[in-house]
Amino acid sequence: MSRRDLSGAVDFSVLDRMTGGDDAISEEVLGLFAEQAAMWSAMLEPKTDGWRDAVHTIRGAAAGIGAGPLAEICAQAEVADQALAAPALERVKTALHIALADVAAWRHELMLRSLRA
Repeated sequence: MSRRDLSGAVDFSVLDRMTGGDDAISEEVLGLFAEQAAMWSAMLEPKTDGWRDAVHTIRGAAAGIGAGPLAEICAQAEVADQALAAPALERVKTALHIALADVAAWRHELMLRSLRA
């Protein structure tokens, strides 16, 4: 994966502004996002009591790295009626998967840059 594999699900200029363009900090933030996403994903089930908390947490983290579409889908899911939780959470899972693919591609790009330096 590399920059050419980006879908556009994450606007990495948001992350660059937050980290001051420091690749090492960007890598750390993206690594934390990827690690936490694995934990949050386990809670994205309508029968899990904390699914709204998980969606809220993902929403904030997504906004912080520039994953606007994921943050928006999370915002919609957060207020969804319990009867509509299953399809809302499927949309969150799909958007999270797409954002994580972009994160993996960007992290690969950061790794390549560090090798060139």
